[in-house]
Amino acid sequence: MKVEEYYGDITGFSGDAIIVFHVEDSGRFFRTTQRIDRSLDGALKELAGKGEINGKSGGRTTVHTFGKIKSYRVMVAGLGKKDAVVPETMRSAVAECCKALKQTGAKKVGVTIQYPELEGIDVQGMAQCVTEGAILGLYVYDKYKEKKEDNKQEIAELYLLSSDRKVKGAVSEGRERGEISADAAIYARDMVNEPANIMTPTRMAECAQEVADASGLEFDSFGREKMEELGMGALLGVARGSHQPPRLIELSYKAPGASKEHVFLVGKGITFDSGGISIKPSAGMDEMKGDMAGGAAVISAMKAIGRLKPKVNVSGIVPATENMPGGSATRPGDILKAMNGKTIEVLNTDAEGRLILADALSYARSLGATRMVDLATLTGACVVALGTVCTGLFGNDQELIDRVIKAGDEAGEKMWQLPLFDEYREQIRGDFADIKNVGGREAGAITAAMFLKDFAEDTPWVHLDIAGTSFASKAKGYLQKGGTGVAVRTLINFVLAKT
Repeated sequence: MKVEEYYGDITGFSGDAIIVFHVEDSGRFFRTTQRIDRSLDGALKELAGKGEINGKSGGRTTVHTFGKIKSYRVMVAGLGKKDAVVPETMRSAVAECCKALKQTGAKKVGVTIQYPELEGIDVQGMAQCVTEGAILGLYVYDKYKEKKEDNKQEIAELYLLSSDRKVKGAVSEGRERGEISADAAIYARDMVNEPANIMTPTRMAECAQEVADASGLEFDSFGREKMEELGMGALLGVARGSHQPPRLIELSYKAPGASKEHVFLVGKGITFDSGGISIKPSAGMDEMKGDMAGGAAVISAMKAIGRLKPKVNVSGIVPATENMPGGSATRPGDILKAMNGKTIEVLNTDAEGRLILADALSYARSLGATRMVDLATLTGACVVALGTVCTGLFGNDQELIDRVIKAGDEAGEKMWQLPLFDEYREQIRGDFADIKNVGGREAGAITAAMFLKDFAEDTPWVHLDIAGTSFASKAKGYLQKGGTGVAVRTLINFVLAKT
């Protein structure tokens, strides 16, 4: 889908539909909508008077224009109460409207940029969230379907409509940022939705290489021999049971100038998680192809970072492997030695994500990380605690934590900070090694994060547990069933805010 801009009399826009917005606590339409309504002889006002157009969140009313304006139809989308409208409201509303219009066969759709009448969003932000909502909402993954029935009709062109040429610069900037961010999130969705027989550790490395080539990034990847040389015993311990060779993937962006800041994004890349010797139940195991969602998010965020060119150095690290119960697999009771010298008592081989991240965080520190953000589909305990609504967040530096939460708010990706009190450390204190990889049933997400904290050491660090938010069981708003691409846009916002 191409995203374009249109400036001038909006009634003169020739398309299959125009999307306009309305709020429920206002007796008047926005100015653009008023102009359209006059051309429609007051049809919208009449419907509002009868309650068919009420501005409630999620509401949609379609009115055919019968040639009174150039567009074939007008769709009025409700945003809820005016003072509660935020970018996420707009993203979801645009996504739902576009999905509905797609079913009508619409090919060319315009969306009005309601500025400055919505105080919670500036014109650049509005252009960005409209663009993101449309692109993400129309996402379809049907790569392996012979009959692509759900994808017969596509919206080919989306136009951002404004009657004011003075906002052209801001609209263009928002549109470009929205396209780059949405494209990156979709790249992550595609990676997560790929089957594990295709998205192997080697294929993840190839994806990173493709991203590097397209975005002007530096790329490196190495396997067992270099891991052994570096002492990555935790990562190698997880990889033992699989025939697929593990890869440590590195993408790097060098900022122009002499920036001393070097942000590291670290993502878990378990391309299939059987649980290892501590094997998982069969129900739902098919979704474990998505246990590399953290790694996919890092690779995809780097794709956007290379194009947006922040003023800080950024590297992405992805430890990639399968977790399988082969004859050489790590057993419960085994002891592994991580890159930083700590020994780990493995009590449950299904707590493997923290093992590979331990070496990845240690590796990032060895490369001079000044800030680290890791993300992983780490614990079922986080899903129990927070469900699928928001991501669990932990960290050792409150300023960094606040920055990441703010970046998530801007992206519409909710996060909730959970504690890392010292008392939780007792649960993972090792009996036969320095540390245990599980701490029992209580506070499972916290003890997993506490484990990672030992490998972040004194580097400012944030951990995002995306176990509940990386995969959607049904479509809603701009999310489709399957991989969500969660945290990609948060990471982009975070890095750009550091400029």
